[in-house]
Amino acid sequence: MSKRRQERISVEIKKVLSQILMDNIKDPRVDFSSISITRVDVTNDLSHARVNISVLGDDSRQEETMKVLQKAKGFIRSELAKEIQLRHAPELEFRLDKSIEHGIKISSLLEKLREGEGNQ
Repeated sequence: MSKRRQERISVEIKKVLSQILMDNIKDPRVDFSSISITRVDVTNDLSHARVNISVLGDDSRQEETMKVLQKAKGFIRSELAKEIQLRHAPELEFRLDKSIEHGIKISSLLEKLREGEGNQ
């Protein structure tokens, strides 16, 4: 399979999954406005998709969100299959992505350094 098609399918899956999470998942334990899908990697045969998800909040909120997503994986996959035009919907694997949190932390540290230099 061409790399270009694989990338297009990854982008389409990311878009559809975002819509599914916002509209179709109704779980009171999770605030889906604090969740973002950072990346979707699809295997060459389109049988598996690794979905990297960033959750803003503390560790307990991240853990709870990942549990909810794991539990709803079958429903999410069936909704994905309805939306995309593939013979078989890929098996989903959700992974927690902490890169956004890491970026915010580094940004705040740099801001503190700038303030420290400004005072001197």
